[in-house]
Amino acid sequence: MDWPHLAGTALNRGNDSWIQPEIRPSRVDTPQGTAIVRATHRRPVAAVLRFAWNFKMFAVIRTGGKQYRVAKDDVIKVEKLDGEAGDKIDLTDVLMVGGEGAATKVGAPVLAGASVKAEIIEQGRSRKVLIFKKKRRQNYRRRAGHRQHETFLKITEIAAG
Repeated sequence: MDWPHLAGTALNRGNDSWIQPEIRPSRVDTPQGTAIVRATHRRPVAAVLRFAWNFKMFAVIRTGGKQYRVAKDDVIKVEKLDGEAGDKIDLTDVLMVGGEGAATKVGAPVLAGASVKAEIIEQGRSRKVLIFKKKRRQNYRRRAGHRQHETFLKITEIAAG
């Protein structure tokens, strides 16, 4: 069956439903320059601005055994850090800094002299994770819960060092 409004979509391809619909790129002039716009059949238009990637300075930091890509004024949730709401902290495990047209600096493993300043917004706990153990036919059932402590940070400054 051939439906004209489904032409070129995955719904009209028989067994090849995993194939993406065709992409039609076009150019659009904006005040900042020329943008490449991608549109798929019967989907909203999504603008991809090539020139916008390097505008905002970013850093990759490490805290609590995880890595976060942050920029100024971002609010992130990390593992619990010492301090009260409103305290200022300095994160010195900076792995990479880039953006704002400057060359990207990558540490080995950390950048010397680079730091990210942040403000603690809130100390809290995450949603409860339930742990349920069962052994069948043994009348063995155990239920426990856990709530991880977390800290919400607002990034105030990135110093490349």
